[in-house]
Amino acid sequence: MLATTGAAFALTPDAGEHYRVWRPYNETVFYDGYQDKIVIDADKFSEDGIVRYTNYLYAKKLTPEDFEWFGEETDLNITIGALCDNYDRIGNVSLSLLPKGSEYAPAEEMRFELARFITPFMNKNFQPYDVPYHFDARLMTMILRDKNLQDKYDFWLECELFGIPYAANTQVTGCADRNDVFKASVEFVAHDEPAASISNHILVPIWHKIPEIHGNKNLNNYNPEACDNVGETTRTWKFTLPENVADASLTLNTSNHGAAAGGEEYNRRDHFVYVDDVLVATFKPGGKSCEPYRFYNTQSNGIYGQYKKTDKVWEANSNWCPGDLVPIRVFNLGEMEAGEHTVRISVPDAEFRGGDGDIRVSMYLQGVRDGKLPVGIDDLEAADAPRVAYNGSVVTLTGMDVAEVSIHSYDGALLWGRNTTEASASLVGFPAGIYLVTFTSPDGQTITYKATR
Repeated sequence: MLATTGAAFALTPDAGEHYRVWRPYNETVFYDGYQDKIVIDADKFSEDGIVRYTNYLYAKKLTPEDFEWFGEETDLNITIGALCDNYDRIGNVSLSLLPKGSEYAPAEEMRFELARFITPFMNKNFQPYDVPYHFDARLMTMILRDKNLQDKYDFWLECELFGIPYAANTQVTGCADRNDVFKASVEFVAHDEPAASISNHILVPIWHKIPEIHGNKNLNNYNPEACDNVGETTRTWKFTLPENVADASLTLNTSNHGAAAGGEEYNRRDHFVYVDDVLVATFKPGGKSCEPYRFYNTQSNGIYGQYKKTDKVWEANSNWCPGDLVPIRVFNLGEMEAGEHTVRISVPDAEFRGGDGDIRVSMYLQGVRDGKLPVGIDDLEAADAPRVAYNGSVVTLTGMDVAEVSIHSYDGALLWGRNTTEASASLVGFPAGIYLVTFTSPDGQTITYKATR
């Protein structure tokens, strides 16, 4: 089962609802990412406790009091404000766990991307001046409440946003000779009281995306550091689970990039995710209209153009939308044994014309020694949650609108697919075997059901 966490717009708690807010970053200004000889605003650490590691990567150390703040029902809100970068950029909030007493530097191993977003094309002189992003943080806060990790590591909450002011210096009134690119606010909103720390939790790093400034080394088919075999967009990562867990989940952040003509960010591709050589899910990023985010794109640009586009146009060629978040995909894996494991991601149709582009991947595994993990954004036991039924011949989904249905063999080969609002798929006529039936909603949420024929 795949659950997608994240929504397009920040959510304001209802009037009268009990909630608490913690804002570690408050309109914090970021600067030209290429200017690396001096870190601007480095002396502001004494004011806000934020370490400016570079002009695009900041970090704030969590205190014992911060750990005691988190509840079980928590959201993460990010707000990006326009300054002097008028292009779409990728940003993220991450967590680095460093040995106690260490000076800050992004962790080489224990680093976890919590949330990712794409800025819109913004002209700071036109409203709206800010764009909000909202994420379900229930799985994130299990990390932040882990007592065993707190005893061993210092927690550094990072905000990373690489911006460049050079186009805005000439295109945006008031930006001449300026190098401030964006401002960012990061806040957690708890809808319950502080929750007790936990000791039942297992956290395993697998991979944290490498920014473009350091090269295309995540997942592609032309860099031997980013694929198993040159010419194939497939990469395998190894990880070690230190002990048996009763329930595990794989959290995956991924977005396709490559802006040249025919580039990978404009082409929707099937992604296949394998754990220990078993296909656990398939998904195709995008598949939604970007029109709701036109409002935030106040700088004219070639992606949106001057006129509205139909849903069909957007759904065919957009992997992500400037001004939208990148969905967090959570794959439930159930019980897992201690030892060595692998994750393999394959995107067989990716092309990377001219050796341009990269699929930026971040992922980690969470588990509990006993009991169950929260299931992403939806409580799957809720009456209105998506449910799958199988009568031996037909797989049927209820509780979710559908835009696409596909059937894959267990080894990932596409056997049948259709753009349809009919939330069912028939296996009549298929030979005996195991099949993966995938339902995709209009907004890109995917639910995959494993059916034995």
